[in-house]
Amino acid sequence: MRLKNSIRNLFLFSAAVLVSVSCTTEEKNENKRELTGNPKLDKLKLPDGFVAEHLLSPGENDEGSWVAMTFDDKDRLITADQYGFLYRLEIPEIGADSITPKVEKLIIGNVAEPQVGMGYAQGLLYAFNSIYVMVNHHGNEEFAESTGLYRIQDLDGDDQYESVTKIKGFTGQPGEHGPHSIKLSPDGQSLYIVAGNHTDVPEMDAYRLPKVWQEDNLFPEIKDPRGHANSRMAPGGWVANIDPEGKHWELISAGYRNPFDIAFNEVGDLFTYDSDMEWDFGMPWYRPTRICHVTSGSEYGWRTGNQKWSPNYPDNLPAILNIGQGSPTNVMFGTEAKFPEKYRTSLFAFDWSFGIIYSMTLTPKGGTYEAKAEEFISGSPLPLTDGVIGPDGAMYFMTGGRRLESDVYRVYYDGDVKEADKKPLQMADLPAEAKLRRELEALHVAGAPASGLELAWENLKNSDRYVQYAARIAVEHQPVSTWKAKALAEKDPVTLTQAIIALSRHSAKGQGAPMIQALMGIDYGSLNEKGKQDLLRAFELILARQGEPSGTLKTDLVAYLDANFPANNNNLDRALAVLLVYLDAPNAVEKTLALLDNAKDDPDYQKTFTSSSDLIMRNPQYGLDIANMLANVPPAQQTYLATVLGGAEAGWTPELYEKYFSWIQDAFKYKGGRSYVGFIDRARKMALSHVPKSDFDKYNELSGAALLTGNGNDLVNSDIQPEGPGRRWTVEEADSLMVNLSGRDLARGKAMFAASQCLSCHTLGGEGGMIGPDLTQLGTRFSPKDILEATINPSDEISEQYVASVLELNDGSSVMGRIVNEDETSYSVSQNPFSPEVLRKVEKSNVALVKDSKISIMMPGMINRLNPEELKDLMAYLISGGNPNHEVYQTKAQAEE
Repeated sequence: MRLKNSIRNLFLFSAAVLVSVSCTTEEKNENKRELTGNPKLDKLKLPDGFVAEHLLSPGENDEGSWVAMTFDDKDRLITADQYGFLYRLEIPEIGADSITPKVEKLIIGNVAEPQVGMGYAQGLLYAFNSIYVMVNHHGNEEFAESTGLYRIQDLDGDDQYESVTKIKGFTGQPGEHGPHSIKLSPDGQSLYIVAGNHTDVPEMDAYRLPKVWQEDNLFPEIKDPRGHANSRMAPGGWVANIDPEGKHWELISAGYRNPFDIAFNEVGDLFTYDSDMEWDFGMPWYRPTRICHVTSGSEYGWRTGNQKWSPNYPDNLPAILNIGQGSPTNVMFGTEAKFPEKYRTSLFAFDWSFGIIYSMTLTPKGGTYEAKAEEFISGSPLPLTDGVIGPDGAMYFMTGGRRLESDVYRVYYDGDVKEADKKPLQMADLPAEAKLRRELEALHVAGAPASGLELAWENLKNSDRYVQYAARIAVEHQPVSTWKAKALAEKDPVTLTQAIIALSRHSAKGQGAPMIQALMGIDYGSLNEKGKQDLLRAFELILARQGEPSGTLKTDLVAYLDANFPANNNNLDRALAVLLVYLDAPNAVEKTLALLDNAKDDPDYQKTFTSSSDLIMRNPQYGLDIANMLANVPPAQQTYLATVLGGAEAGWTPELYEKYFSWIQDAFKYKGGRSYVGFIDRARKMALSHVPKSDFDKYNELSGAALLTGNGNDLVNSDIQPEGPGRRWTVEEADSLMVNLSGRDLARGKAMFAASQCLSCHTLGGEGGMIGPDLTQLGTRFSPKDILEATINPSDEISEQYVASVLELNDGSSVMGRIVNEDETSYSVSQNPFSPEVLRKVEKSNVALVKDSKISIMMPGMINRLNPEELKDLMAYLISGGNPNHEVYQTKAQAEE
């Protein structure tokens, strides 16, 4: 065991570059919360007064990786394996001698009929004496049901389910972006369902969001370079309301990427937790994970590739809170929890990637809410999938998904829960704007009374964005013939802008000229920033749907826009550059390129609740990607303008081309998400398609073609790369190859050392990074199996000498990193292994508990790209220390001696 610990120490976070702390965990704090010795519990960060119980690990009984849960009418927990069956659990009471649940696999059918499995569920709900199951599956003999919403019932009262009714099948691409959760409506009379952007919107009986959606973008289109969601068009993910039998369907909201869950608060307002593609991190169209208020007829602007709408656009709504990087799963309110009042009114949001349950206090503000977040529960690893407040008032949640180890937990408050002095939020407590928004939303139906047009029209200029949005949707539900002339004749600039946005969405081809002329009658300089943004978006919508105008109208529009460009405002400059480049304005390229030289991102650009650096050590797979990107984040405003210029066809000169393509080559030095290089290359190729053929080779070279792989998705690595095919290596499989390592190709082993990212952290033979310790003498001290165990399963055993720490703070948050120094009053914590010298100071007075992390900073699976021969070369290189004269082990037996 000592040998195994020693070898892992060499691979773990470096003490060579980080000053170690001499005191033990117990000496670092007053230990306000006692640890149990159970790693599944001790890894959890809990608020004061809360107790966690680990109830079950389904994988121990081959019951899969669980992702959905609901309680039935007998207080039993129904769960679903992501790739298998449903299960029913009888949960012992809090305080029982044994808390292990009784687990039953649910088989649908009876003795007289064939029995089938029901599973592959990503959403479950017990309601109307039924279990509603959202199946995400192609169907096979064992699980005959394919993707769709199902209702299973016990019709004969024997406590078994024999009836299966398919309410509706879904088309699209089943999987993790398919249909998800089902929730009971606040009045208990209907159901709400939510689906991701790979699920086609089925034909609905009613549409609160009018069915006129399009891509609505003039920004030069670049689809995801790696192919994700390239065929998925508007409107993206969606929310619908249905009756219990699924006979009447109404679309409520759309424009999401992949919301897994939805939740209602006390007054029936609906919320979800959504995310953009993490590969887009660092790109100007990336939007952090966010909490969205799902209002009637709302649109949240997801579009494929780089086409996602800005939250500033008036034809979609902004998030009420940007959380940060993560993978959203469950959301729920604590309304029925036996928790202190603060948490009974909280919205809880689960992040799968970084193992955090956020608690959000939502305070009514105007037509929506203001969100204040805190960390409620966290742990590493803690891949959170679903949760629910149980009939006993405790919080039940589970981990798993993607075949990861699954666990079921119960968390309860071990203290006096007093009746709230403050009553739950009531309709009467809502601001006037929220009540007005609801009044307008009542008009979001076909056949709404004509009298509603007056109320809607007068609120097109409402200063509250949610009221203004609801008013425009209400206008769009009225027959266009009743308000078209009114829109074109409107004199108030704000009302006119909103009315033309509505009209542009409902007009046939050939009707753009009057709308453009009406908008050009607005005194641009008299508008505030939002008014200008909305006006420019109105122009974009008209052009996106109607096409480029001609003749004097185009000339007049170019002159109108060009007079206000540049605006010295990042959002307005983006909108103006898009419009002017699309219109081939004579000065558009020159002006935009001049901005490109000096564009700076706004200080609060994409401000999030969670700092990216705080997430690095919570998940070795995703965290190190973030760490790498934070070392050299791309400039968002410059990247946006460069993409706009990639679509410019006119206005170029040789000097402008040289300046632009030089910027493109420099852009490849930045580190964005996985798709960053591909997006920049696609912009480069768009621009190259417009250069004179005689100059193509020159500009192709100038723009960095030699830096790129053939598909343009990655930078060329001149080193030898693995040929593969790789595999998910286990210690047993890899160790079986170590019988004879003599005569291996040490040059290729060195290349595999670099390709597996070992070189970025470790030095061997005088070359490599300084994050981890020097491995030159590795082979003189450890056997191949020891090295393989530490490489393949780096988190199995972590020595205290190298372990990272979790600092639980008094405000409920936590900090994870390597404590590199401490004095009487504070800890100095390194959170980014690629920038170990950057330290975060944490005052000891703010720390409730310091404990060891159970996660190694070294990523697992780093050798999974290698085939057997490449792995043997790597191991020979490690054992020899890169020394060609080293006497490499001749046999496995000799190695173990």
